[in-house]
Amino acid sequence: MMATPTNKKYAYTTLITRANYLAGVLILAYTLRKHGSQYPLIVFYTPSLKDEAVRALELEATRLNLILKKCDLLLPPKDVKTWLIAERFTDTWTKLRVFEVFGFDTLCYLDADMAIYNKNMDCVFELGTDLPSDWIAASHACVCNKERDAWAPEEWKEENCGFTPLSHPSALTESTAVKPDSRPTHHLLNSGQFLYHPSEKLWNDMLHFFNTTPLLSKFKFPDQDFLGEFFRNKWRSVPWKFNALKTMRYWHGNMWRDDEVICLHYIVDKPWAQRLNEDGTAGYKGNDGETHAWWWKEYDGWLTKTKASGEEGEEVIRLVSKFVAKPRGEADTGEVDADMQAIGANVQAFAKNEAPDQTS
Repeated sequence: MMATPTNKKYAYTTLITRANYLAGVLILAYTLRKHGSQYPLIVFYTPSLKDEAVRALELEATRLNLILKKCDLLLPPKDVKTWLIAERFTDTWTKLRVFEVFGFDTLCYLDADMAIYNKNMDCVFELGTDLPSDWIAASHACVCNKERDAWAPEEWKEENCGFTPLSHPSALTESTAVKPDSRPTHHLLNSGQFLYHPSEKLWNDMLHFFNTTPLLSKFKFPDQDFLGEFFRNKWRSVPWKFNALKTMRYWHGNMWRDDEVICLHYIVDKPWAQRLNEDGTAGYKGNDGETHAWWWKEYDGWLTKTKASGEEGEEVIRLVSKFVAKPRGEADTGEVDADMQAIGANVQAFAKNEAPDQTS
């Protein structure tokens, strides 16, 4: 890829609303810097974030090139009943507030459960060079549903997935195009990573749609379904390596290559919520030992560098360790954190929510 132009103003954005994602944000920032990113990570955080997590972010801001931006939660109008896959997804409506920062040519949103591997992520901004001002660039949602989750629609199957037709090496630079006449599942994007040109007009249009559309009650994945609808026929697909869902490693071996991953997305259970099992397995189904091990290696690297920074480093480590699984065999004292449980191995227990009663 060509070198990213330096005369443009770029940045990454992310969101944190709960302290159980603190380790995720810091390792995302750490790995961005480790691989040579030139650009800051703007961290949106809400009043719901515990003070100790805010303190940790403040201490790491200079070293990890963070810009901290406090924002209010964004919630649907009070008369709108929603049906979400998980209670923890309630906060993710607030992800839309990353469109409320101006003065940049292009921004790249990254979820707080992502980490950068192998290469500098900054090349992603080249994908925005000819992107229209009111479009976004994102990857498809993987709809294979090979674990047959009950909440998934009937059409979520391998043959309808936008990644199924792809193979290595062409998938590194090509992706399934999104056209008006594409099959419905190919119009579904994954909102873990997306590229956009921020503007007051775009934000105002988005906020108006948010407050007036009757579709909010139908969105199971709040921000993701919203963005797919708001940008219908106005989003461009990007290669898988910029939003490599960890499940793709064993669902899409036709295109996945470990050494080509740039941005790994730890969907479902998070690696910092539980150490690897003694046999090296990890994850909800035990299939994620390799990719979770990558995260723990980066965490250990962050620990080493942070310890070397003196007293402030020791304070950061103390704050972050409250929200990271202890080494296997080390007693976990204190109360069990409900938020940490919500992102651990039993995360799929949420998938039993029922649709709201629209008549009451």
